[in-house]
Amino acid sequence: MKPFVLNRHGRLVFPANFLGQLDFSVLHTLEQFTAVIGRDFEAKAPTGSEILDRIESGAYPGRFELLRDLGQDLFWVNRFSMTMYEKRPTRWRDVAKRRTDVFLPVLTPWEDGKRKVAAVERAYAELPATWDADVEDEVFDLLFDVFRHKLHHATELPAIKPTVAEFLDQPDALTFVTPDHDPDYPTFGVEAILDADETVPELEALVRWAMVLHNQYPWDRSRTELRRAGDIGPDDFVVAFHPRNPEVMAFIERVRHARNGQESTAGGRAVDRRGTVSAPREPVEAVAPAAPYPPLRVREEFALQPRFEALAVVRGEHVCSNIDVIRNTSFSWSPMSADEIGTKTGIEQRHYTSREPQELALDAARAALAKSGRGPAEIGAVLVSTCSSNRQVPSMACWLSGELGLAQTHASVDLVAACAGLPYGLAEATRQLQEVQRPVLLVCVEKFSDKIGSARTSRMMFGDGAAAMLVAPAAHGTAGDVEVVQTYASGPSSEVNSIIWPNPEFDNDLTVFGPEVKSLVQRYLAQMIAEVGDQTDPDDPARSLLESIELIVPHQANKTMILDLATKAGLAAEQLYFNIESMGNVSAASIPIAVHDAVRDGVITRPTRVFTPAFGAGAVGGYAVMRIDPAIVADEAVTDAVPDGAVGGPSTPARPTSTDDVRVAFGE
Repeated sequence: MKPFVLNRHGRLVFPANFLGQLDFSVLHTLEQFTAVIGRDFEAKAPTGSEILDRIESGAYPGRFELLRDLGQDLFWVNRFSMTMYEKRPTRWRDVAKRRTDVFLPVLTPWEDGKRKVAAVERAYAELPATWDADVEDEVFDLLFDVFRHKLHHATELPAIKPTVAEFLDQPDALTFVTPDHDPDYPTFGVEAILDADETVPELEALVRWAMVLHNQYPWDRSRTELRRAGDIGPDDFVVAFHPRNPEVMAFIERVRHARNGQESTAGGRAVDRRGTVSAPREPVEAVAPAAPYPPLRVREEFALQPRFEALAVVRGEHVCSNIDVIRNTSFSWSPMSADEIGTKTGIEQRHYTSREPQELALDAARAALAKSGRGPAEIGAVLVSTCSSNRQVPSMACWLSGELGLAQTHASVDLVAACAGLPYGLAEATRQLQEVQRPVLLVCVEKFSDKIGSARTSRMMFGDGAAAMLVAPAAHGTAGDVEVVQTYASGPSSEVNSIIWPNPEFDNDLTVFGPEVKSLVQRYLAQMIAEVGDQTDPDDPARSLLESIELIVPHQANKTMILDLATKAGLAAEQLYFNIESMGNVSAASIPIAVHDAVRDGVITRPTRVFTPAFGAGAVGGYAVMRIDPAIVADEAVTDAVPDGAVGGPSTPARPTSTDDVRVAFGE
């Protein structure tokens, strides 16, 4: 988990975007690690030679572009040190010479370095300020002080540094040496980095970059040299590299075993001498089902008809605007402005929460029960649609049942159907209704803000929120509110794996592969519209169900993409309702929150037939055709912000676990 924090200015900050720390417990081979480094540190970063070429060709229009390139280059230079090691200047006589967990970098002198440094200094002086000359000067001073004292090439740096003993066995090897060291050499504290505050969001991001990079060299850089072991005096200081944590050291040991031809294991899987975890699987052809799966016409198939009694929503209590995203630009991102995010996605802001997702779910559930007037004893089942739960046992649905005071339900179960959580939930609620013959509570909830990390596509798209619907039996002989429901899953493996969480190859962050997502959306949207076009209106068999649709509320995935695909499928833009501008993509919760907002915005003012196509991770899909009466919508439940770092919320008072609790749990 990589949660956001609130700084002293009340602004959202995403530490993972600039600290460069990785979770080595999910990396099993050197090949995996170098792939992560290549994507996050190398792909966007120019080399010193490329910066020089751009300067000489006049490619920089202003100072910001040069500063950005300089920062990305220096993150690339530190790609292994900042992810794997702590740098500790140590007196040579005090350095452990035979330990296997103390390392010294072996470095190659930087050829043509003086020319590149002089070119950068000259170019910055000649280029015009982009936004704020004073701030840009501050950033340049920090970055250039690192750049001009860089002594070595960065292209061929190894991830695993030599131990001190291995360094001593290479008489011509060079490493950092400084004649003395001030242990109080000034660096920036974490709070100072988080509290960076600039009017221009792009410059605020650069200020954080510069502070982090300055901290990578906590010694007098102007007096540092590259020396051989024989030229290091006992009172000279070298820069010893120590693994940042036990997971890094364990990773180094795995790589060493692989190099030595020893068999290791990776999460229970064999690792050969090349460090390969497993052989790549041959792609499997996706075969169409023997017969199509027909939509479920609820009125014809079930005796008890589902009727909506309440719809309540809860949003994350913190608004993350596109400007907030740009303030937190990661060094792995290509340039993009806040306006460009809006143009590309249709999103201007999204909501984040400091609370656990089950807390949002609980508030939404309580609001729905209050709106319906139902008590705990009347609820027959609790269903939770979510793909981002932080808990496994008890399930969120079971936890909710207990918190709501339900002594027993027929079923309390979580459904992992990602962005198709609403149609999956309504299909199961309709089936449960037949068995329990009493109201079913359906909650759709997601929290993505702590699962995004520094992946820009995910950070632009996803948010946090919850919605709860009370689905009750309609009076005998009356029509229900769910008329047709359909669910799908699977497809080509590329589409099934188009959205992944957790993904070890992206440091366990949520990962979105855009072209594959667009492919599955296009496939499912065409199938859904065809099916609804082929169905007859339950109230008027002379026309199609599609002709009877009054409003389309699609899954709020990407407004630009959905409108484009919907237009190609023959739908008019005015038929579709979006709230993605203010909510982002809330996966399972996106459609019910959007339905709520359609009532709030006056788009739904009377009982309205709504079509809700949904599609997403796992190549899941589905839709419901349902009637929404604005009278079911509860007043919005507004949550109070939990102080940053606090655990839980008001409904789960903190209580330490005691030894007596453990004895009781094990029956003693």
